[in-house]
Amino acid sequence: MKLRALRVHGFKSFADSTKIDFHDGITAIVGPNGCGKSNIGDAIRWVLGEQRPTAIRGAKMEEAIFQGTVSRRPVNRGSVSLLVSNEDGSLPVPFEEVEIGRQVFRDGGSEYSINRSPARLRDVVDLYRDTGLGANAYATIENRMIDAILSDRTDERRGLFEEAAGIGKYKDRRKAATRRLERAELDLQRLEDVIAEVHTKVRSLARQKGRAERYHQYRKRRLDVEVTVVRHQLETLRER
Repeated sequence: MKLRALRVHGFKSFADSTKIDFHDGITAIVGPNGCGKSNIGDAIRWVLGEQRPTAIRGAKMEEAIFQGTVSRRPVNRGSVSLLVSNEDGSLPVPFEEVEIGRQVFRDGGSEYSINRSPARLRDVVDLYRDTGLGANAYATIENRMIDAILSDRTDERRGLFEEAAGIGKYKDRRKAATRRLERAELDLQRLEDVIAEVHTKVRSLARQKGRAERYHQYRKRRLDVEVTVVRHQLETLRER
């Protein structure tokens, strides 16, 4: 899998539609301060699903849209699309080229697409899982990520190594399974509460049923007694 091209419009400093081709042999982007190196890295990170505005050097996601200059008006939306080759079948789709797109609007709305078809963030994440691409994967390394690799804290290095080892998707599946198990346990607890409440009502109804049965028995016995008394009175009157 190789990066082919990056198309940017209205994102950060890219006011106009801009296409950047990645030909074979490109491994790094260098240049003086302020030339836009970080904006390219931010665009790649953002189109692959980055959700933290601080990761693309902003306070909120709407700041990713071109804000305008003295001579240029601001735009209402920003969009980025990343074209990658899939000749080796690294991505689980039957296409030799895959285009991942994302756009954000001033009102905060965001849309994703895969080969220009609407998609969810989850679809995009599952598509490039364990391929080296991703918002925090090792395919795009910035200065701060080099500091994380060289850091003494193991948790800062673990994410990159797990992605490179191909176990990231299994950890995600484990987390998803754990969340489903927790929801199932909560549902089971609620079900047990409902069952306990039903049992309480059943016991109450059983007591009411017992009272009703005793009432009918006593009423029948009373009726039998009253009939016997009346019969005796009739026989007495007949004899008189």
